[in-house]
Amino acid sequence: MRRDDRAFLPPVLAVPAILGLALLVVPLGALVARVEWSTLWADITSPAAVDALLLSLRTGLIATGICVVLGVPLALVIARSGPRVSALLRVLVTVPLVLPPMVGGVALLFLFGRSGPLGALLEDVWGLRIPFTTTAVVLAQAFVALPFLVLALEGSLRTAGVGYERVAATLGAGRWTILRRVTLPLAAPGLIAGVVLCFARAIGEFGATALFAGNAPGVTQTMPLAIYTAFNGSGVGQGTAVALSLLLLVTALAVLLLVRGWRPGTAR
Repeated sequence: MRRDDRAFLPPVLAVPAILGLALLVVPLGALVARVEWSTLWADITSPAAVDALLLSLRTGLIATGICVVLGVPLALVIARSGPRVSALLRVLVTVPLVLPPMVGGVALLFLFGRSGPLGALLEDVWGLRIPFTTTAVVLAQAFVALPFLVLALEGSLRTAGVGYERVAATLGAGRWTILRRVTLPLAAPGLIAGVVLCFARAIGEFGATALFAGNAPGVTQTMPLAIYTAFNGSGVGQGTAVALSLLLLVTALAVLLLVRGWRPGTAR
């Protein structure tokens, strides 16, 4: 904020602003202060921690890929629909963001469980059981992460507008050519930001995964679940829980810096 801009703000607002910043930063500082630096590497590289880390990264990447395949078309439809349709679709996409993740886990369990309509069909026809498997982890991560990609890309598409697309159409370009060479390149900053945020949300997912996938080491125990298990007195140990928490914090900071680097309108 420039000095001239600050002139319009009452100085007293600095007090609650500082308190608000402290509310966000001080707890993270307390976490960093509890890290046992002498055993940090050993904590992170313990077998249970490595299994949880690799599972989180693997399922997060797969979930992000699913979100890209499904979310890019959805964002395009929302951005190019009429006001009423786009408003309705945007509300539906936003619902997982405002719901407690536990509710999402219950919903997925009721859909894919043995008594659920889709779960019963999958088990009767193909013999597939999804709950409490690694596949359930991926589905839970995709459920909670998809809105981040869709909303980021949809906003970027709306900002870009359709002017260049109309010009390309008048020059004889087909719809797929316009999409590939005009629409998506213009919306690339939003797409990159959405993908990064989607991946970060996927690897940090806890509530929906715990209910829908369970907490089996090596199968469904991701990093957040390993941290929860450790702080409840079993599993990898509290030192590793703090170390994994620090790792997630560093990942979040890296994600935010990367998103800022690809923010629409950032000068290059």
